[in-house]
Amino acid sequence: MVSREQGRGGEPGFPRWRLTRGGVIQPDERPPLGQMLVLALQHVVAMFGSTALAPVLMGFDPNLATLLSGIATLLFFVVVGGRVPSYLGSSFAFIAVVIAATGYGGSGPNPNLAVALGGIVAAGAVYALIGAVVMLAGDAWIGRLMPPAVTGAIVGAIGLNLAPIGVKGISGSGLDLGVGLFTVAAVGLAAAYLPGAARRLPLLIGAAAATLLYAVLANGLGLAKPLDLARVADAPWFGWPRFAAPVFEPEAIWLIAPVAVVLVAENLGHVKAIGAMTGRNLDPYLGRAFLGDGLATMLSGALGGTGVTTYAENMGVMAVTRIYSTLVFATAGLVAILFGLSPKFGAAILVIPGPVIGGLSVVVFGLITAAAGRIFVENRVDFSRTRTLFTVGTTLVLGAGDFTVSLGDFRLGGIGTATAAAILLYHVLRDEPA
Repeated sequence: MVSREQGRGGEPGFPRWRLTRGGVIQPDERPPLGQMLVLALQHVVAMFGSTALAPVLMGFDPNLATLLSGIATLLFFVVVGGRVPSYLGSSFAFIAVVIAATGYGGSGPNPNLAVALGGIVAAGAVYALIGAVVMLAGDAWIGRLMPPAVTGAIVGAIGLNLAPIGVKGISGSGLDLGVGLFTVAAVGLAAAYLPGAARRLPLLIGAAAATLLYAVLANGLGLAKPLDLARVADAPWFGWPRFAAPVFEPEAIWLIAPVAVVLVAENLGHVKAIGAMTGRNLDPYLGRAFLGDGLATMLSGALGGTGVTTYAENMGVMAVTRIYSTLVFATAGLVAILFGLSPKFGAAILVIPGPVIGGLSVVVFGLITAAAGRIFVENRVDFSRTRTLFTVGTTLVLGAGDFTVSLGDFRLGGIGTATAAAILLYHVLRDEPA
């Protein structure tokens, strides 16, 4: 029998991580120390492109966003008791509402940054409150609200919604296409054929191989814009990012705070997908996961950073490597903090060419979408039911098409509309009589 404490908040305390050297490494296990450090670096590389891009699109400081993503990941790790593997990075769900609330023109620092930060803190507070309710009332109502057919559809919609980012990244020139496809192939070959520990680092190895190819073609043969290695040499080893304080304005709060609903759906999909991958029921930790993410978003917004969310890119890395150890993510958080405090390391990561990042994104976002299929299969979702078929189909199309709803100042993007559609359709529709 599951105790009330276990059922509503999971097992108390931190796990005792067992050393595991091969096969699937579960959340309460760990790889050897040297391998764990390299795996952590791989997760940082996977998240860095999006975590740095989101603040740039909103006029935030990307170095600060990187630093706070590491702190947020460590805070999440503590709140969930080291039971749920996750990296928290900059959330794209905030971009549209932040731009609308601040009137940001799209270039340079955002002059109304403080107003956006107030809305982000408010969204985090709503999110944390939802987590506290789940911890007190249990997660059963979440399961009824979002059964496997709904969560699988939401996970699939998230992957498909992100897909154009990856495709655009490899669609510039013929060279971009070639390097991007080479990146995809290099990651696949590394994951399938490399021996031993190297097989667990396909994204890192694929990125390195593709960057080397790009350097030969661009810096060596002059076929594309060369890699700017000078900015790495010129960047200082240590530097503090620009902190900022929030200002709370009702209009901005009303516009930004509802993003919490999207973050709940993203986190729920993450927990469900990792549960399916590991064969473990992580539902008892949903309340803690929501609370940890909400508190992390509040902290990030209070210091001048973006809202944060469980990162789909890192979920894709776990799918490739089959390593789910939460200690890897704690280590990745520490590495991200070092990167955030070092402009030189940040510049080195930014040297990775766009088509290489695009190729990595194609792989990672594809694996996220495939995780939806795993949720359907593991939970034996019946697609002969009209309600299931209609809900999943509509949700995937809305997510893939980035269907956006605007009502005055309120704006809900593709992931948000797909989430709302999945929940509403599933509970409004009824199956035809047998």
